[in-house]
Amino acid sequence: MTEALVRTDLYAQVQHFYAHQMQALDAGRFEDYARTFTEDGVFQHSPGVEPAVTRPGIVAELIAFQRRFENDPVQRRHWFNHIALTPQPDGIVLSTVYALVVTVRPGSKPEIAPSCVVHDILECTEEGILTRSRRITHDQMF
Repeated sequence: MTEALVRTDLYAQVQHFYAHQMQALDAGRFEDYARTFTEDGVFQHSPGVEPAVTRPGIVAELIAFQRRFENDPVQRRHWFNHIALTPQPDGIVLSTVYALVVTVRPGSKPEIAPSCVVHDILECTEEGILTRSRRITHDQMF
């Protein structure tokens, strides 16, 4: 299999972007996370859940999701790896990422669940990177 080479600066920039994006999500800074999307960004994080659209829609979806754990002290860490980038002629970048979500509760061992594949459409400009669209598929749903 032969894949087109990706500029190392672009690859490093996307890794840096994802690191800050996931740290915002894991810290519950949902407005900061939503600002990593375009104004009309689309975010589908769970199978069977309608995609959230726009930054305010993404924030509302994350708050609603987090409410499910109000009485469950939990910390999640999203680990992105095996980032495969495919630049497009129009300047966008298709990104496919393996993601593991590590869940930790006080006094318990970390659990890895779910295992996912993240399918992003990224806008990469001189000003930085924004996510135009994110669709997450869960490995246990194959």
